[in-house]
Amino acid sequence: MSLQNAFIGSLVADSVAMPMHWYYDVNALDADYGSVTGYLPPRSPHPDSILWRSIYAANGPKADILHEQKEFWGKRGIHYHQSLKAGENTLNLQLSTELYRHILLRGEFKLEAWLRRYAEVMLTPGWHNDTYAEEYHRAFFQNYASGKPLLSCGIKDYHIGALSMIPGLLAGLEATGTTEPSTLLESVLSLVRSTHNHPDSLRAATDLTRLLCALTSGDSIQETISQLSLPGVSIKKLLKWEKLEDRRVVGDTLSTACYLPESFLASLHFAWKYHDDFSAAVLANARVGGDNCHRGVVLGSIVACSHGVPEQWLEGLSALSTMPSLNLCDTVSQDLNRAI
Repeated sequence: MSLQNAFIGSLVADSVAMPMHWYYDVNALDADYGSVTGYLPPRSPHPDSILWRSIYAANGPKADILHEQKEFWGKRGIHYHQSLKAGENTLNLQLSTELYRHILLRGEFKLEAWLRRYAEVMLTPGWHNDTYAEEYHRAFFQNYASGKPLLSCGIKDYHIGALSMIPGLLAGLEATGTTEPSTLLESVLSLVRSTHNHPDSLRAATDLTRLLCALTSGDSIQETISQLSLPGVSIKKLLKWEKLEDRRVVGDTLSTACYLPESFLASLHFAWKYHDDFSAAVLANARVGGDNCHRGVVLGSIVACSHGVPEQWLEGLSALSTMPSLNLCDTVSQDLNRAI
């Protein structure tokens, strides 16, 4: 299979999880969304939203990344993604899509050129319509507004959102003919280091890249995870957890929160347990709440890289309408080779 599929898998999993993002009360999640089977719009109010505790005051025009959404910060009950529609992606995955387009249009990935594009789109009113921007975005642009060069604006961040653009980057590189694993990893680490320069983020980025590169050879997910001997990943525990109800694993045993390395391990639980069923993987992940969007990037990219994306998830995925060229191969249902 291909890294193109991994990218689409990350977009699908993020969009499926989006309405349930950062629900920590699973009873409230069940009451609001019931039995999830496809893309849904977010409901308001969000019972677990802590956006009311957050205020972002831009320290200059080069830090104004919230635009018309800043009025909702500091208010109770605001859904983090209230302005998104069913099938749309959160800000980080909108950026992943933009990175993919950027690479195809330039024919290469150069970090500084991408950071210039990142700044351009984030500072353009109306480019994104998401209410929430993660801490790393806010810190990056505060540093930029303070006069730091783009290559020096990142922070030491270890949230799983650090991995959100890796599938888009890898797919873009693959589409332009760059497939050497060492070159792919070098590009991934330069991207992640520019915004999340923390050992846990770089370790998880390395492990995800190694996994995806290995899966393109056709090996199974469980075999690949076992053979790579990923640091902190116990095959014995993965085997034990696959027999348990998901909320006992991610919720009771492992945190549903965003912090690495535990959030990466939680993602691997879903990829391991649902290794041959993309739909079951993304739905199970969404239903446990927490930072399910960014866990979804990891598990969605892994399972899609191995098995493709069923056609049912391509219908209604808004990002596909903006892709200049994307080749999809699906081994689950039928051949989906097509250019978007």
